[in-house]
Amino acid sequence: MKLKKKLAHIAPLVVATALTATACNASGTDSSSSSDGKTVVKVALWNYKTTPEFKALIDGFEAKNPDIDVQPVDILADNYPDKVTTMLAGGDTTDVLTMKNVTDYARYATRGQLLPLTDEATKLDKASYSGLDDYDLDGKYYALPYRSDFWVLFYNKDMAGTTDMSKLTWDDYAQLAKKFTKGSGSDKVYGAYHHIWRSVVQAMSSAQTGGDQLGGDYAFFKDQYEMALGLQKAKATLSFSAASSNQVTYDSQLTTGKAAMVPMGSWWAAALLAEKKQGKNDINWGMAPIPQVKNDGKTVTFGSPTAFAVNKKAKNADAAKKFVTWASGPEGAAAVAKIGVTPAYTSGEILDTFFSVEGMPTDELSRKAMQPSTVQLEMPVSDKTSDIDQILKEEHELIMSGEKSVDEGIKEMDDRVRNEVQ
Repeated sequence: MKLKKKLAHIAPLVVATALTATACNASGTDSSSSSDGKTVVKVALWNYKTTPEFKALIDGFEAKNPDIDVQPVDILADNYPDKVTTMLAGGDTTDVLTMKNVTDYARYATRGQLLPLTDEATKLDKASYSGLDDYDLDGKYYALPYRSDFWVLFYNKDMAGTTDMSKLTWDDYAQLAKKFTKGSGSDKVYGAYHHIWRSVVQAMSSAQTGGDQLGGDYAFFKDQYEMALGLQKAKATLSFSAASSNQVTYDSQLTTGKAAMVPMGSWWAAALLAEKKQGKNDINWGMAPIPQVKNDGKTVTFGSPTAFAVNKKAKNADAAKKFVTWASGPEGAAAVAKIGVTPAYTSGEILDTFFSVEGMPTDELSRKAMQPSTVQLEMPVSDKTSDIDQILKEEHELIMSGEKSVDEGIKEMDDRVRNEVQ
């Protein structure tokens, strides 16, 4: 989708007091120049030590550009959006800013806080990129994606056996979930696990039906809700209430053999590989295309890209652009693919790299899962996104916990969005 100029009216975040979290480079210093004469490029990012893609990109870029010293400005993930907003408002000169989501990107771009990257974007082979169009702001680009995650179906290969998982509809999926469910009590194995996020139902339904999550008419959610609630009623999946109250993690459901199938984002692959390498799980897992509303040969799913942008007040803008362009291109894609992270740029060679990671499933079905026909943005971006997202989240929880029927919850979504937001 293309972001519109009306996003310039997004209300600015009011920061009453400075955040206590301090951004610094990974070495704990705040140097702005290199003692050996290298050009310094500072990159704002989050959780550097536990997010290996950042080190992979920085190391790869520096190896190709030995005259540039890339210094991470490490920020806690939970504080990242607010901290970057405060930094920009205060005239901070950090060169590169990681765009954690498209909503934040729209805010910074429409405030004139990012340098244009339109010239760089027009040189890219758009057919090879996932998520690039999400940064199109009326024909101008202010960020380039380096990774693009989307939802697939993770499953336990041993539990699935010889079942054909290649062209599932949601009806097929529901039947399999019931079939795979075994045991009782502490030995219970569920056929599927649905995490508590609203996107599991709502974003998926929107992507596959063409429904507008900002539109105020949510009848298109109904079928997906009835499928999810039907599996709860059949006890083929852990209930929403139990998952919520017990703070169940989706990772634990698959890796401990508690669930046979888990719809989840492609980012999970890297975590599963890391856990297996550390001896934390020995699950024989694979990926299949996400189930569809109808079987027409196409795979439509939802996801969200992650990008780098250049601060308008960057001290070393040219070097910063060089880093952003490299990270989003084939060499950057190869660097993150080598650690099991899904790059925005893809090709046959990049897919080979991704699937050559030790422990990654190498079957054709898993490879097919990583090549969807269409990836829709998880949530459309506008000045109303935040308010609508909160309403949809609240009503989702009431429907899934059984406090409201599907029809009652959808009607309440319609009424609240039209009366409180539009």
